[in-house]
Amino acid sequence: MANKRAKEKKKHISVVTDKSLKFFEKYINNPSPTGFEWEGQRLWLDYLKPYVDKTYIDNYGTAVGIINPEASYKVVIEAHADEISWFVNYITKEGLIYVIRNGGSDHQIAPSKRVNIHTDNGMVKAVFGWPAIHTRSGEKEDAPTLKNIFLDCGATSKEEVEELGIHVGCVVTYEDEFTVLNDRYYVGRALDNRAGGFMIAEVARLLKQNKKKLPFGLYIVNAVQEEIGLRGAEMITHYIKPNLAIVTDVTHDTQTPMINKITQGDLACGQGPVLSYAPAVQINLNRLLINVAKENDIPFQRQASSRFTGTDTDAFAYSNGGVPSALISLPLRYMHTTVEMVHKEDLDNVVRLIYEVLLKIEEGQDFRSFSE
Repeated sequence: MANKRAKEKKKHISVVTDKSLKFFEKYINNPSPTGFEWEGQRLWLDYLKPYVDKTYIDNYGTAVGIINPEASYKVVIEAHADEISWFVNYITKEGLIYVIRNGGSDHQIAPSKRVNIHTDNGMVKAVFGWPAIHTRSGEKEDAPTLKNIFLDCGATSKEEVEELGIHVGCVVTYEDEFTVLNDRYYVGRALDNRAGGFMIAEVARLLKQNKKKLPFGLYIVNAVQEEIGLRGAEMITHYIKPNLAIVTDVTHDTQTPMINKITQGDLACGQGPVLSYAPAVQINLNRLLINVAKENDIPFQRQASSRFTGTDTDAFAYSNGGVPSALISLPLRYMHTTVEMVHKEDLDNVVRLIYEVLLKIEEGQDFRSFSE
C-alpha cells in the first residue's frame, strides 16, 4: 500500500489566489513595451508594496521591492518587465506605416493583427495589412518580412496620420489580451516575461502571508529592457551590488510541431520549472535549487545552455566581480507571439521553488566550492 501511494502523483499545491489572478490579468493586458515600461511598473509596484519594506525605481524604470533593506547580505529574485513591440519607422504619402522591431518581434505573425499605436494623445488603432489571397499570384508567394509588412490606421495621407499624433518613433503593441485555456493554461501576449514579474511578486506575498523572517535583504527586481540586451539588469545590479541572484524567465516548450528536440532539448509545459546548466549558472547555487525541489516534491526539468543563457542571469552573474546566480525558467509555448501559453501548475511551482529556496539561504552563505 505504501509503495502504491508513493507511485501516485503528488497532489498539486495551488499558489495563485482569485485576487492575485485578477492582478495578473490586469498586468498582462497593460502594454509595457521595451523602453516604455512605466505604466506596467506602476501596476506591479502597487501590487507589491504591501509585502515589502521599501521600494526603488531607477532612471530607466527598473522597479525594486526590498525586504530588510538594512541587511548587508543581499539576495535578488528577478524577472523582466518589458514586452516586444514595434517602432513607427516610415510613413508613406498614402498614409501607410512601416515599422522596425523593438526587441525580437516576429514579422511572420504580424499580417492581420490589430495593434495600438502609442501617441502623446493616447492610443490610435491600426491593423497590419496584407494582400488578399485572391490578389496574390505566381508559383512563389511573398512571405511576410520587415520590408513588406505595414500598418493601416485608416488614414489616406501622411498628413492625416500625423494629425492623429503618429510620428516616427511611436511604439506599437498588439491588442491581444489574457485568457485561460481549458482551465489549464494561461494565454496572452507578454507572458515573456511578465509572468516572471507576477511570480516574484507572489513569492513576496507568501513570505508576508506566512510571516517568514529572512536573515538577509531580499531585493525583488522587475527589470526593464531585457528584450534588447539585458540592459535593465546590467544597470540595477551595479546599484544593488547583490551577493546572490535567482532569475526567472521563460523557456521553450518543445512538444509542438516544427521544434527540433535535438537542438532545443526535451521540455514540456506541465512538467515543472526548468533548471539550467550554463557557465553563468553557479554550480553550488544550482545544486541548492535541485535539492530544495526534491525535498519539497516540486517537479522540475533540466536544460543545457551553451555559452550564455540569453537571460538576465548573465548580467547578474558577470557583474560586481562575479555574483553567484541561477536561472529558474517557466516552460512556455509560442514565444514572441500573441498567444504565449504557460501551464498553471508550472507557474505555481516556480513560485513554490523560489519561496522554499529563500527559506534555506543563510546570512553570508558562501557558494564557492573551496576557499583559501
